[in-house]
Amino acid sequence: MKDKFLKFLQNEEGLTTVEYAVAGALVAAAVVTAFGLLGGQVGVVIDGLYKAIGG
Repeated sequence: MKDKFLKFLQNEEGLTTVEYAVAGALVAAAVVTAFGLLGGQVGVVIDGLYKAIGG
């Protein structure tokens, strides 16, 4: 039983899954932040264009 437990602790195969999950979460957070920051700017540009064409 002790040998199986030690093998389980030394097994790093599952670690890559956790690393991918953390990396995916960081990418998702960056995308949400970027869209949040750029969303306001895009609205301002569209509003300016709308007013420029006589809307």
